[in-house]
Amino acid sequence: MDVEVRLFATLRRGRFDRRPQPVADGCRLEELIRQLAIDPKEIAIRLVNGREAEIDHVLQPGDVVSLFPAVGGG
Repeated sequence: MDVEVRLFATLRRGRFDRRPQPVADGCRLEELIRQLAIDPKEIAIRLVNGREAEIDHVLQPGDVVSLFPAVGGG
């Protein structure tokens, strides 16, 4: 099955903006993040279909996953 992955800000560096990503049935968000070679500590906000999702959220075909890093400023 495929989900759409959207990366934002610094998570895009050396990766992509958005793309379909094949995942196994029953794949959890944590597994997807590992597949993308992203350190979970880099991610501040995880959305699935526009709603905040826990790391153990089970993905469904066609889900849209948006990942945002922590943004510093000052």
